[in-house]
Amino acid sequence: MNRRTVLTGSIAVLALLASACTGTGGASRGADAEAPDDPSEAKGSITVLTHRTDLVQDGTMDAYAAEFNKTHPGVKVEFDALTDYEGEVKIRMNTENYGDVLMIPAVVEKKDYPKFFASLGSQAELGEKYRFTDYSTVDGKVYGQSSIGVVPGFLYNKKVWERAGVTDWPTTPARFLDDLRAVKSRTDAVPYYTNFKDMWPLTQWTNVNGSVSCDTGATTRLAEGDPWADGADLRVADTLLHDIVRGGLAEKDPTTTNWEASKPKLAKGEIATMWLGSWAVVQMRDAAKQAGTDPDDIGFMPFPAQRDGAFCAVTSPDYQQAVNVHSDHKTAARAWIDWFTDESGYAEANLALSPLKDDPLPEILRPYQDAGVELIDLDDTKGAEVKSLDNSSEVGIYKPDYRQDLVDLARGAREGGLDDFLDDLGTRWAEARTSLGS
Repeated sequence: MNRRTVLTGSIAVLALLASACTGTGGASRGADAEAPDDPSEAKGSITVLTHRTDLVQDGTMDAYAAEFNKTHPGVKVEFDALTDYEGEVKIRMNTENYGDVLMIPAVVEKKDYPKFFASLGSQAELGEKYRFTDYSTVDGKVYGQSSIGVVPGFLYNKKVWERAGVTDWPTTPARFLDDLRAVKSRTDAVPYYTNFKDMWPLTQWTNVNGSVSCDTGATTRLAEGDPWADGADLRVADTLLHDIVRGGLAEKDPTTTNWEASKPKLAKGEIATMWLGSWAVVQMRDAAKQAGTDPDDIGFMPFPAQRDGAFCAVTSPDYQQAVNVHSDHKTAARAWIDWFTDESGYAEANLALSPLKDDPLPEILRPYQDAGVELIDLDDTKGAEVKSLDNSSEVGIYKPDYRQDLVDLARGAREGGLDDFLDDLGTRWAEARTSLGS
């Protein structure tokens, strides 16, 4: 498994593609997918589109379907696993045939959800029970439900940091840099690994947004202000990434990094630290088992910033499951989504944050809980507006390109200074806001 088959980390925060699906959903706009009063009442054969090719191939998804059938015997579930999920579903959505249940592709703009997906109910009601309903709400109705959530953080090798003499989580970016310097001087490990060549890991830095300010309205601030203003969350994050590379605290040649190879290297202590998300802990622990090292050596720490003496970390959804507005078996499709979210144990099996607000934190987040890290759910009311600004500005906060440029700037492969670089991003963002009339 790799990041692209386990999570999107958050697919919910990937950029919308430039082109939009055209589809033929207008006639069914406004349809509802109502849950059955009695599970045995749900009938029909449904096709579930999924990016989890690994879980289909190894029989895990069939096992989930068998469990589902114990309470929903009248529903036959078939899976269609797609390697290039985004690309293939984008094409299918130009027709009415895109499964009965699918994960909402990034290509679909939020305002168009009612055209393609059936409503799961009101946000007022579902928001009481589930996290992340804001991310798929249009005009008060929810059109998708995530089965797991993720939390950003630094994965680190505890033994390496301990050999460097660091036992407490750093509370400021300056302290974090000092700790990486200690790793460099006292161990043989690469203090920080960018995963530059694989590109997508660099997009994870946008998930710092909200953690520095501990602000649930961080997405709104992106829509209404300058993301790279002095003290703004993204400026703090991008400055830290720049300073790590400029200070010689990352791998010598970022163009030669390798995501798959980085897992055993972190597990064996050849790499000390990587910024990713809670989804990656399982993969690193698995790599440790394969390498014959202790999985408990893999630690997870929040971004080095505190507000009123406490760390904060934002939560975000994985792909959100939705019901095709054209499905002939909407009730059966809705039953699958509800069961998979509430009863399958999928979140627990992946050591992920449950979308159910009342569920306990997964084991990998116990250190966060013990340290009093505040988990904050961002208000995504203006999430679609932010994505439009991002596309229009061509900055790409959900794409890797500008942070690759940032790393190149820091390592001397690109001319210029950090302030000018970040100020230019802010200028382009402001110009996009003006052109869109925001």
